[in-house]
Amino acid sequence: MSVGRVVHASGTRAFIYVQHLLGIGHLKRAATLAHALAGEGLEVTLASGGPAVAEIASAAQRRGVRLVQLPPASAADLGFRILLDGDGRQIDARWKRRRGEALLAAWRRADPHVLVLELFPFGRRQMRFELLPLLDAAAGAARRPAIVCSVRDVLGGQKSPERQQETLGLVERYFDRVLVHADPAVIGFERTFPLAARLARKIQYTGYVVDGPGRPRLETPAGKGEVIVSAGGGAVGAGLLEAAIRARPLTGLRNRTWRVLAGGNLQEASFSALTRLAAETGEGRVVLERARSDFTALLANCALSVSQAGYNTLMEIVQARARAVAVPFAGGGETEQTLRARCFAERGLLELLEESALAPETLAAAIDRAARKPRPARGAIDLQGARCSAELIARWAAQGAS
Repeated sequence: MSVGRVVHASGTRAFIYVQHLLGIGHLKRAATLAHALAGEGLEVTLASGGPAVAEIASAAQRRGVRLVQLPPASAADLGFRILLDGDGRQIDARWKRRRGEALLAAWRRADPHVLVLELFPFGRRQMRFELLPLLDAAAGAARRPAIVCSVRDVLGGQKSPERQQETLGLVERYFDRVLVHADPAVIGFERTFPLAARLARKIQYTGYVVDGPGRPRLETPAGKGEVIVSAGGGAVGAGLLEAAIRARPLTGLRNRTWRVLAGGNLQEASFSALTRLAAETGEGRVVLERARSDFTALLANCALSVSQAGYNTLMEIVQARARAVAVPFAGGGETEQTLRARCFAERGLLELLEESALAPETLAAAIDRAARKPRPARGAIDLQGARCSAELIARWAAQGAS
């Protein structure tokens, strides 16, 4: 999906806000959008409210994006109701005041022509203490920026009718556009936001957002013929990683190298336990690592991928046309990954194993089924979301700058 390249005024500026609370998926998607906007020639500020991620910070610097690290907040647990500061203490009114002031100061310094809020008001209600003042400041500015919501294909959790009405009211009051990073032929936004039809004039589907695969290496391709097991940032992936290591000897791919990527957020005790398990049962064929910067290359070259069903991971798998088994995370009442994985499985893009059925034997069977299938077809879903979003945002920013 493309809207045509925009010619915009020099010095056009964009400000993107994102808050990740558990994994890093929201931050990664927002960073991909920021990189695409910088590629359109905009001056981009990305304000991140979660814990710092070194890899994303270095990528922002390479691509000309100004990253503002706000005082970090994270979720205490899967309930997402209690937020902790960078020292692990529960945030209080004083912390909120300092954080809100830092966000407004960053926004004023950027002086943007377009303001992009990732997820809010469809999520991140915990951050209303700083986002409502930011929206009031933007809406009341002498040169009002375009105000845009950037939201993924599936909203998490079941929102009450009252909550949906509140969200609708906020969109109608503040937002000019809602960018839905999805292919409506796969998942329509109304699947998880029933009032979507009332926002039809503001909603713009962009296709799915995924960073480019990068340049291929000249040496032996990374991950060639391997089974790549991953769990995103790793905060909630220990069970899948353990099941995969135990499943290896039960599969037809047992003699391949199994590369298990634990993620930076997996607790050290869990990582140590997986290290022992790999040494005891892996027969020298299981390689356990925290993370790899060439993950997309591993996917492009692998025999098969085993993963959860987070937005970014699935888009990278589909982009690589990898044979895949997805075990969607369903803890804490989460439904987002399950819905996405089911829709992708219906289109033949992956083999689905529900988390409630996860065991070494069921995972091994799913792996063997996936291994027998052909690689997914190219172009099965729209993956042009980064480019389309950047073109649209650049157009709206240019209109505000003229």
